[in-house]
Amino acid sequence: MIAPSDIADAVAALRAGLLVILPTETVYGLAADAVDPRAVAALYAAKGRPSFNPLIAHVANLAGAEAIAHFDDRARALAKAFWPGPLTIVLPAKDGAVSDLARAGLDTVAVRVPSHPLAHAVLAAFAGPVAAPSANRSGRPSPTRYQDAVEETGRACAAALDGGACAVGLESTVVSVLSEVAILRPGAVTRAQIEAVVGPLAEAAEDGHRSPGRLTRHYAPSAPVRLDAERAEPGEVFLGFGPGAADLNLSPSGDLAEAAANLFTFLRQADLRAPTAIAVAPIPEHGLGEAINDRLRRAAGFVG
Repeated sequence: MIAPSDIADAVAALRAGLLVILPTETVYGLAADAVDPRAVAALYAAKGRPSFNPLIAHVANLAGAEAIAHFDDRARALAKAFWPGPLTIVLPAKDGAVSDLARAGLDTVAVRVPSHPLAHAVLAAFAGPVAAPSANRSGRPSPTRYQDAVEETGRACAAALDGGACAVGLESTVVSVLSEVAILRPGAVTRAQIEAVVGPLAEAAEDGHRSPGRLTRHYAPSAPVRLDAERAEPGEVFLGFGPGAADLNLSPSGDLAEAAANLFTFLRQADLRAPTAIAVAPIPEHGLGEAINDRLRRAAGFVG
């Protein structure tokens, strides 16, 4: 296992066009200089990620975001309300500010200011946009612990930062702010919180390709995932939610934030038991449940 590095080593690796494991409050990221197409290509290769799937550019602050994207009043209101934090905003890209490969050839860029102190320190010292998708191999559950990130993609990295367990445990909410405002990927910042800032949201069908994490099968363990299960069938591992018996319980008290933080770790732990399937108890659809169910539907191989 790669030994944990310090901030200076991580920044030096990024400047050299190398890859770094970077903790954020959402999940661990596999980071590269977002301006350097060779570094971004190495990132795609390490993940086995389709190049049509765009990457999020992480920056230290709003000024850094405005250097790579065109903001309007709606986008600034969202940034001021939720940054630093688990919200990604998709905006028209400024020419040459982020490599075409990182943007998957789109005329937009997805940008975020993370709140994890180690991520912020690296981004502030690097002083440029850093592409940092989750540090898993493409399609696998995202790592929320250092050891899982290193196991997934550590062999491709020149440096790795250990920031402990991720507090949120789900990837950021992705919102497009173009002709209309729409959620492209649900996350810890909920629909209701966003609408409180910018009003009612539009449907996202036309702009879904502008967000990462929208492949039909994504975040998936090796074992099949069976949703809305009341109990485990023979050979299955049961992920519970709320009171009741379970092999692993996302939240015995029915707390959606706790369930989100545990989701990817428990999917990994269940998968290590080599079950015939992973059965998952029903999760409420309201609030953070929208994001949890989105990840579970993609882990199961369908959206709907």
